[in-house]
Amino acid sequence: MIASVRGTVLAVSGPVAVVEVGGVGLAVQVTPQHALSLRIGHEASFHTALIVREDDLSLFGFETRAELEVFDLLRGVSGVGPKSALGVLATLSPDDIARAVAAEDDAPFRKVSGIGPKTAKLIAVSLQGKLLAPAAASGAHGRTAGGTITQNVVTALVGLGWNERAAAAAVDEAAAEASDAERETVAALLRLSLARLGPGVRS
Repeated sequence: MIASVRGTVLAVSGPVAVVEVGGVGLAVQVTPQHALSLRIGHEASFHTALIVREDDLSLFGFETRAELEVFDLLRGVSGVGPKSALGVLATLSPDDIARAVAAEDDAPFRKVSGIGPKTAKLIAVSLQGKLLAPAAASGAHGRTAGGTITQNVVTALVGLGWNERAAAAAVDEAAAEASDAERETVAALLRLSLARLGPGVRS
């Protein structure tokens, strides 16, 4: 089992990063937002899961151990394969998933491409008791969810070449004017932030 990978990023093509480890280029499947944060020629670390099948070896990589643990739990749900599990993590953070499961709410999972209503319900039911939802008291729910998404967007923008201060300012402005739905996904908030930054000078 390959539990982690650290090496130089050689290429990023869609959701696949090629990382050189000991002279060998490993293809690591990642979420789209994770791919955006990677920079060619720079070192990167991944928590990984190696999926072995009769005709295929696939390596899936994550920024945090929490994402890897949730990925493994999702794969244990009937009807959820590794690519579907990665799709869930591309849409929802581990905290978002834990909250949905704690509330027995399958709606967030139905928003994930490739996850049907039956599978969404199975996820919400099957993961009961396996995830610890963050405290939601005193409005912490909104701050935690929003904080995770905005931080991911800032990281992605820095990976694309903008300095952190400019990226953070653009994300804050975009979040302030975005709709509730747009603030709930990395992709939407990233698109709005890029529109604000425009073709300006990067770091």
